[in-house]
Amino acid sequence: MSKASRSGAATGHDVLVTTPSFGQHAREPWEVFEAAGVRVGTAKAAHPLTERQLIEEARGARALVVGLDPVTAAVLEAAPGLEVVAKHGVGTDNIDLAAAAAHGVRVVNAPGTNTTAVADMTMALLLAAVRRIVPAHASVTGGHWDRFFGPELAGRTLGIVGFGRIGQAVARRARGFDMDLIAHDPHLPASVFAEHGVPAVTLEELVATADVVTLHLPMPSGGPLLGRAELTAMKPGSCVINTARGGLVDEEALAELLDSGHIAAAGIDVFATEPPAGNPLLTAANAVLTPHCAAFTQQANAAMGTAVATDVVRVLRGEAPVNAVV
Repeated sequence: MSKASRSGAATGHDVLVTTPSFGQHAREPWEVFEAAGVRVGTAKAAHPLTERQLIEEARGARALVVGLDPVTAAVLEAAPGLEVVAKHGVGTDNIDLAAAAAHGVRVVNAPGTNTTAVADMTMALLLAAVRRIVPAHASVTGGHWDRFFGPELAGRTLGIVGFGRIGQAVARRARGFDMDLIAHDPHLPASVFAEHGVPAVTLEELVATADVVTLHLPMPSGGPLLGRAELTAMKPGSCVINTARGGLVDEEALAELLDSGHIAAAGIDVFATEPPAGNPLLTAANAVLTPHCAAFTQQANAAMGTAVATDVVRVLRGEAPVNAVV
């Protein structure tokens, strides 16, 4: 796609791309639009756009490719020519699906495209956290030779909260480390757990039993899934991994329990507010923190962008999308 057609948003574009990660490490997503003759503009404001910024920049667009930007009823109302909103990712909790349906706007996402990347990152954060890789590295580069002890994963119980594609991929990897597995997902039938040989338990049972709790689900309504009570109920010396949504965990409570040693380690890729300026986890003991990059592999970037671009083109042509949410 020509450099001009990817420049800042302009009047007359068909598609507004707001997320900088779209096609960031792959040409294939841009080539889908180019082959279809679709005119593409990119947002002038930094991602994620506010509601007001998105209202201003989305005027005249027929399609949006968004990341974490809030696609609200007000945004949809301000863009009467909008036909499709594509989430460059999987979770659509930042998109008002009911309002989209009411406005006749299709919503698509890219399920499965980041499964491998996020599952890999989950295990990377787990190993880095429990084996204290970050302070060990800092010790060596700082001219020291400190020794850092941590537990082996074999025989430890991994509690997987959210047993969809990513949760199942994490289970397969954890088996390679000889971990015991339990899972919680109230939206899945018992047959799914049986198929994978993973016992289904309540959230209360999982929190009380697991040595490691890892989260792989959208943000629920009603506050953090792991609040202070749930975190306190975890086994002494346990570990929390979150590569899903920052709001799933009470970050203040987690930081306090890390500092007290009740929770031994945490690997956190997502935060309630990003970037997490002033977040108590920034100074918490034994926390490995990454900048919401679990899905950032070259392969996932190509697959995710191509999937959403292909569905956007389908909708603009009057065809049914493959990965329809609404």
